[in-house]
Amino acid sequence: MIEVRNLTKSFARHQAVRGIDFNVERGEIVGFLGPNGAGKTTTLRMLTGYLPPTSGSATIAGYDIFRQSLEARRCIGYMPENVPLYDDMRVREYLKFRANLKGLSGSDARRRVNEVIETCGLEGVRRKMIKVLSKGYRQRVGLADALVHEPQLLILDEPTNGLDPNQIRQIRDLIKKLSEKHTILLSTHILHEVEMTCGRVIIIDGGQIKAQDTPQNLVAGMRAAGRVHVEVQGDTDVISPALQRLDHVKRVTSEKLAEDWTHYEILVDSGTDARERIHELVSQYGWPMRSLYRKDATLEDVFVELTRRD
Repeated sequence: MIEVRNLTKSFARHQAVRGIDFNVERGEIVGFLGPNGAGKTTTLRMLTGYLPPTSGSATIAGYDIFRQSLEARRCIGYMPENVPLYDDMRVREYLKFRANLKGLSGSDARRRVNEVIETCGLEGVRRKMIKVLSKGYRQRVGLADALVHEPQLLILDEPTNGLDPNQIRQIRDLIKKLSEKHTILLSTHILHEVEMTCGRVIIIDGGQIKAQDTPQNLVAGMRAAGRVHVEVQGDTDVISPALQRLDHVKRVTSEKLAEDWTHYEILVDSGTDARERIHELVSQYGWPMRSLYRKDATLEDVFVELTRRD
């Protein structure tokens, strides 16, 4: 569905996207992740025809985004991070207007507007002015707009931006439902949602692809595959270096708690479990300990490992 080859975008002396390559197959839900300024939105704007690439190529459903821009854009439903809506229009009126702009008319436009209103859960607000809608409903209207012309591909840039946990869950369930009929490229900062929704992940940083695989494979292949947490009472200046000297420990961070207790987070090498050695060390020196547990790596750990600046 999407094929990107050596895609580059420069703004004056700044190279925002640096020769990236990736594919998205039909029927996939792919998470497109990166820190602020990584090149995510620039890439999405090139794919959707809002920005021309400086060099390289990309195709949508076989259409070149530069030479066959109109054909490519007809295959795309794009929901930007900040959804631009006409506040003084009613929901159904706005969606019919957008359907007309996208080439639908008459009974076809009415049919699709009714379908996307039902799909996106807008029945109860279809006659309301957009300016009175909550943030969650405004996001739903933006998603309905992206869907109204029955695109093969949905590109969603931060679709849960600014939503509360209940609204995030509702949008997540809706995206899963939409994946039955659409290929989806999803950009978001909520990594837990990506793990629950996406079959594959692409991580970009500094305009370059850092990793692309399933969330499970990325976590399994992570150099720092887990973290051990321990709460110990005593002198942090003594305990922290002692923990750091243990085999397979990569990094120790500490957080002071009440009554001279300290919480230590210990990053360990892949395939290792330092709990037994930590217990022996604490017992050897007689330091009081009240908790010791291991937390397996998550996609968030992978993201931090690949994009942190320190």
